[in-house]
Amino acid sequence: MPIHDRRQRAAVDQLVEEYTEQGLSRREFVRRAVGLGLSFSAAGALLAACGGGGASSSNTVDVLNVWGGEEQASFKAVVAPFTSQTGIKVNVESTRDLDSVLTARIQANNPPDIAILPNPGKMQQLAQRGKLIALDSFLDMGQIQNDYASAWISLGSYNGKLYAIFYKAANKGTIWYNPSQFSNNHYSIPTSWSDMINLSNTIAKSGKYPWSMGVSSQAASGWPAADWIAQIYLNQSGPDMYDKWVAHQIPWTDPSIKSAFQMFGQIVTGSHYINGAPQSILATGFQQASYLPFDSPPQAYMYYLGDFTAGFISTQFSSLQPGTGFNFFPFPTINSQYAGAVTGGADVVTALRNTTAVQKLVKYLATAQAQEIWVKRGGFTSVNKSVSLSAYPDPVAQASAKMLTTASFYRFGADDLMPPAMEDAFWKAMLDYISTPGNLNSILNGLEATASQAYAS
Repeated sequence: MPIHDRRQRAAVDQLVEEYTEQGLSRREFVRRAVGLGLSFSAAGALLAACGGGGASSSNTVDVLNVWGGEEQASFKAVVAPFTSQTGIKVNVESTRDLDSVLTARIQANNPPDIAILPNPGKMQQLAQRGKLIALDSFLDMGQIQNDYASAWISLGSYNGKLYAIFYKAANKGTIWYNPSQFSNNHYSIPTSWSDMINLSNTIAKSGKYPWSMGVSSQAASGWPAADWIAQIYLNQSGPDMYDKWVAHQIPWTDPSIKSAFQMFGQIVTGSHYINGAPQSILATGFQQASYLPFDSPPQAYMYYLGDFTAGFISTQFSSLQPGTGFNFFPFPTINSQYAGAVTGGADVVTALRNTTAVQKLVKYLATAQAQEIWVKRGGFTSVNKSVSLSAYPDPVAQASAKMLTTASFYRFGADDLMPPAMEDAFWKAMLDYISTPGNLNSILNGLEATASQAYAS
């Protein structure tokens, strides 16, 4: 799921290029930026980013990120001991349109010292263009290899060099349930896909609804269903095929992709599986759908979405205790060869300037000591194996962290790695499939037609 409407990106990038390279006036820049849907404050921030400027002080590090509110407060709590110990000041700049602001600053030869990117796709692009500093040129790689599984190091690398530290991760291999209801009804936690279908059928035959699902999310409606497809595909076809799918090295009409849709269809079209389906799925917000298994009496018994769902549940039902009042079980095994495979997301630490202060901050952020500060505050999952599970505030957060640090395979959510036009088409296709699953062949043909253009541009 993106943090802003990425369909504006091409137009905003073009506007930045005209301002920085073709002498567009400031007034015209703001006028056109607002016309593209940016607020006056966002347009002003973007204009400031385009304005150039020198490097930061040798005793200061500028960090560009997407965090706001409690996340920003937690990051500042993380860097406070660093400043106290080193005397290096950390200036934190937050923007909800990081891609455009970062592009503008790079074009104006005024990059931030450090950028915390919301996915590794942007890191790969910047590394390819020579805009990032290779972190293995100053990090203790022996310590990094001790702290991070090889999968995480590989994901943060380009052409054999490390350019990103995976920092704040999300686990999308989680299915949420009410432990008390499972116990009262003598339901067993399913460990395989067939177990989960059998459990769903048992619940449905008793007159109850086994599943809750909602995919409404304004302009991004459909992304929760795309997460289902990604998690199914990785667990069914494995990481190599997953990478080929994301890179469009296989067509959307490939039998492996069709099979993933059909497995998702078992849930969507299951007899008595989802109350009011398919219309209710399309009309219900993903956050609201997470509440149904925890209502009294429960309106459903299982709900799939990433580990951030814990925040939705605990906010809505403040009396429920993590672990006993709500919990998750890992996405069930489909192909035993890929058991334990997990999709998700993560914020990654990258460096765009090579100064002593930058090196010190990157080294610090990569440590378990620094990451445990945010872990203890909540809302942070680390993939650093040296972060103690006891640092997490509750057993649910601990279990999610353990899943990530021990994952046999990990891949980013497929849609977030695809070109914006492909991502949008994927989301819309999920809405179409939920509405009319019998049209799967034509839906996949349409996605392939979009991909042929999106990946060529």
